[in-house]
Amino acid sequence: MGSTTPAIRGGTERRQDTRRRGAVVAALMLAMALAALDSTVVSTAVPQIVGDLGGFSVFSWLFSGYLLAVTVTLPVYGKLSDTFGRKPVLMAGAAVFLLGSLLCAVSWNMGALIAFRIVQGLGGGALQGTVQTLAADLYPLAERPKIQSKLSTVWAVSAVAGPGLGGVLAAYADWRWIFLINLPIGAAALWLIVRHLHEPEREKAPRARVDWAGALAVFACGGVLLTALVQGGVAWPWLSAPSLALFGTGLALAAVVVWVERRASEPIIPGWVWRRRTIAAVNLALGALGLLMVAPSVFLPTYAQSVLGLGPVSAGFVLSVWTLSWPVSAAFSQHVYRRIGFRDTALLGIGLAALILCAFPFLPYPGSWWQPMLLMLLLGGVLGLFQLPLIIGVQSTVGWSERGTATASVLFCRQTGQTLGASLFGAVANGVLAARLGGAGDLDSVTRALDAGTAPEATRRAIAEAVHAVYLGAAAAAALAFVVLLLVAPRRFPVLQD
Repeated sequence: MGSTTPAIRGGTERRQDTRRRGAVVAALMLAMALAALDSTVVSTAVPQIVGDLGGFSVFSWLFSGYLLAVTVTLPVYGKLSDTFGRKPVLMAGAAVFLLGSLLCAVSWNMGALIAFRIVQGLGGGALQGTVQTLAADLYPLAERPKIQSKLSTVWAVSAVAGPGLGGVLAAYADWRWIFLINLPIGAAALWLIVRHLHEPEREKAPRARVDWAGALAVFACGGVLLTALVQGGVAWPWLSAPSLALFGTGLALAAVVVWVERRASEPIIPGWVWRRRTIAAVNLALGALGLLMVAPSVFLPTYAQSVLGLGPVSAGFVLSVWTLSWPVSAAFSQHVYRRIGFRDTALLGIGLAALILCAFPFLPYPGSWWQPMLLMLLLGGVLGLFQLPLIIGVQSTVGWSERGTATASVLFCRQTGQTLGASLFGAVANGVLAARLGGAGDLDSVTRALDAGTAPEATRRAIAEAVHAVYLGAAAAAALAFVVLLLVAPRRFPVLQD
């Protein structure tokens, strides 16, 4: 009897560990749902928010402010999670996010709501980066696709359900419930983390000094440059005094970041992030991914409504199908990269993505709804082969003490690519419209004219050509990612043993 006791005890402990890990995974999925929903759920409630609070001229900062805060805090939280552990960083980030949600719900004017959305973003950066890092900590390399596919599915469902949920809450309850609903979800995630996430004891080392000067410099530099990109060509012309001042200040702050980080013993953005070929190549490739994602996510709904004549709900469905194929192919990608490697799997995915994006301008005019929807279904499938192998590959080349920083760096580059893409492709679309219509038209004003039924057929064709140009630009971004991976990334990633 005594000889079987250790085996029984070992089996019980394994079952407890499995249950504990399942609870932590549930917490990570809830946290990811919070971050993903908050990127989309506000969009359909904007009319109700503006009607209640006013501030129509600045409402775009409800999205820009949140995006800026998430993006510039990613590298800071990544380094902090490597220094202090994932659990305290995730708990602090979730608490800040929930505080921001509560403050958003009690906002008294648009200025206050924008400020509290930025508070939300300060917590959202911790949610995005630390959840991805913990996913790699919890599972060995062979099992990481399981958790990553679950997180991808959460993101996809949230992207599809977010606008509808926001519309329902705004129409049948009150727009403030869009933020209040975060509180019970976040509280459940926090409770699961506190109760079930127990990080293993690490070898004791002298307490590292936190590079707060570097964190402040990174935050200031990122905030200024991203503001210049978000507002340039929208709030003021690109070559105006505000744009030039912001870009000049951003470049000066970038020099300050380099100077501070080179002197720091534990820099927020360590030099090895760019000296290692694998991480540098993936950073650049995922930056290009963020760039190309703007084409469908921002411009396809306008194309579907203005050119195809679909309603807002139908136009959203044409876009949303790529969120259905993306997690499926991401889960399948493990069978591909185990045979041909991380880099070659990503090359296959992004090469096919470039071809699909190039096919969009060849769609007939005005065409049918199923044609762009089929392309989006295919695009989501091939991008699942591209993104997930790169993230898992990078996480597998570093140890625990560097994984948070490495994960945050690739997410930061992807977010920055999206911000740059919105500005760049917006300028491309407006330039094509101005050339085709013989004036200084822009996509927003032309779309409003179409909605009012006052624009001629020539305007619809001009919008189609503008979106075609944007898709060709996205194909160029995909080709850039292909070249970077081919020339910079090693064919076999230097994977560490678990």
